Amino acid sequence: MSTQQQTILQKLTPIFRKVFEDDDLVPTLEMTADDVELWDSMRHVRMVLAVEKALGVRFTTDEIAGLENVGALVQLAESRLKALVPA
Repeated sequence: MSTQQQTILQKLTPIFRKVFEDDDLVPTLEMTADDVELWDSMRHVRMVLAVEKALGVRFTTDEIAGLENVGALVQLAESRLKALVPA
């Protein structure tokens, strides 16, 4: 895992804890919606919006629909953040 991926995952922790109402939740790259009791479609949308706001990025509907786990979300966020950095 890259340093940037670790940083993104750390930023996701308070978001996940708030959205999924679990103060002990620690997101991992392998975590899926099946691993979190309250992870339903409405909370998924709330989580994605909170991640976009926290990181200052935007995801397309197709990208969001294609996310298989938290690791895919982290990779997508990382790619968006790299695109924001001037070459």
